[in-house]
Amino acid sequence: MAEWQVNEDKTWFKKWWPKDTPKNYNFEKISLGDFFERQRKKYANEPMMWFLESWMTYEEAGKAIDSLGTALHNLGIKKGDVVAFLMPNSFQYVICFYATVKIGAIATGINPTYKPLEVLHHLKLTNAKVLITLDALYGELARPIINKTNVEIVIYTNVADLASGIPGWKKGLGKMIGKIPKGKVDFPGSIKFLDLVITKPDPPKVEFDPTIHPATYIMTGGTTGVPKATILTHLNVVSNAIQCVLWVGGEDPGVGDIGALPLFHSFAMTAVMNVAIGLGGWMMLFPRPPPTDVFLKEITHIPAPKGLFYAGAEILFKRIADFPNLEKFPGLMGRLRLCISGAGPLHAPVQQSFQKNTGGRIVEGYGLSEASPVVSGGNLFGESPIGVIGMPFPGTDWGIFDVDNFEKGPIADGLQGSKYGEENTGELCVCGPQVMKGYLNQPEETAETLKTWDGRTWLLTGDIGFMNEDGTVALRDRKKQLIKVAGHSVFPAEVETMLMSNEAVSEAAVAGLPDPAGKVGEITKAWVALKPEYKGKITEEQLIAWTEKNMTKWKCPTIIEFIEEVPKNIMGKVQRRTLQEADPLFKKK
Repeated sequence: MAEWQVNEDKTWFKKWWPKDTPKNYNFEKISLGDFFERQRKKYANEPMMWFLESWMTYEEAGKAIDSLGTALHNLGIKKGDVVAFLMPNSFQYVICFYATVKIGAIATGINPTYKPLEVLHHLKLTNAKVLITLDALYGELARPIINKTNVEIVIYTNVADLASGIPGWKKGLGKMIGKIPKGKVDFPGSIKFLDLVITKPDPPKVEFDPTIHPATYIMTGGTTGVPKATILTHLNVVSNAIQCVLWVGGEDPGVGDIGALPLFHSFAMTAVMNVAIGLGGWMMLFPRPPPTDVFLKEITHIPAPKGLFYAGAEILFKRIADFPNLEKFPGLMGRLRLCISGAGPLHAPVQQSFQKNTGGRIVEGYGLSEASPVVSGGNLFGESPIGVIGMPFPGTDWGIFDVDNFEKGPIADGLQGSKYGEENTGELCVCGPQVMKGYLNQPEETAETLKTWDGRTWLLTGDIGFMNEDGTVALRDRKKQLIKVAGHSVFPAEVETMLMSNEAVSEAAVAGLPDPAGKVGEITKAWVALKPEYKGKITEEQLIAWTEKNMTKWKCPTIIEFIEEVPKNIMGKVQRRTLQEADPLFKKK
């Protein structure tokens, strides 16, 4: 497909590019079902998933997927119908996802930490016909709102169902069973998941075009209001998995891929579930990120002769790097082979301390739900630059465009004539087979976000940054989170990075607030969590004075407030908006 070929003269191919990684790739137009079946045939009796001390092979998973797909078809679910999942990472989640997409239905995962009205918004926006729910989540999250939705069928499962419930499958739960949460599902005619996965497998053959047929609706983060649903096609999702597999060195049968991030999010959907399958490896599923000591125990005790890959947010790597008794886990050194930190910047101190303490390799990656989500990453096999989001993955193009006028064309695109450096800041735009089809039922938002340049569709990311002469991109911040102080642009991420370079600071979040004096438009406020040993030894005023010595005056926070912990979402992404909206000075712009 020539439309995804990137000009190989682009500057990012010259310095940091991993030497065995192809610059371009001929992305096939195949469905997720075909993608899975190919790997199932190759690795039938190899492990595909680990969950609650139990293992499942590709063939065992394939049979369950085909049985559930057949059962859904028998219940009247057809091509284009939406099946929603309200459950944590588990065998069931993966089986439900692939059973749904295999029969041409559309999968959508709901955040299990949502409140009922947020669940309602998700179900109404996606027009879900089926809800597959964890029994323990139904009563609190679905029962209060289910009658206001178009859901016709509710299927329920217990988190331990497949880890212990099917004869012949490996049982390892033992004493844990008593701790497993349960719940009552009283939706009329609700169906037990375990009754469906024993259906005789005979999935229907469904014809569709993978380049336009949706595989999944993924909710955007909603940092600037109510979440939107991105439409990701089979081509989008399969291509992105293949791009990631190419980036980590190609298929690697038997390698483990840690799934502490939630699968309802695009990051884990791709970097854990689909990449593990693309590698011919297995995914290690946690229903939620466990405490660091439990996590370290699990990953050092599990048989993983090929080592483990780990995609996560910086906070997860920081907790490992800072863990006080790593010597308790002698099996850790070298076990975390390749790691990608996403959902925000990877700070150099965290990177260095993680690599030193674990013997693993970690680089920063970048993505967004609208790109399935992975766009770029650092070089995992050689020297890689710090403080940038690396290079676009094979078949992905990018450029810096004018923030206010995309039609002017790229300021920098890696070819001759590009204007590099911070003085040429603009909006990062990307092009590739992983770029979404659009937002569900939001044509205006879609038209603002997807634009055509030079005969190809580009995604306007909303992220502001600039290109360096080596083709790497340094991001400054979200377009919508820019702070305007007396006409100057202040980037929250830059101020956060500066604050975190102070020896007393563990974490920081920065946002703009209206200037109470009405002189400079907005002021900058920083919320700071101190390292335990510095609590009570430094004041907010002293930290402000330190910033004034080390930063340009208009970048310095006017106010610093010490807090115990910086709030983060389930992905580990800092929630600046939560702090901003709770502040007495905040007024909606």
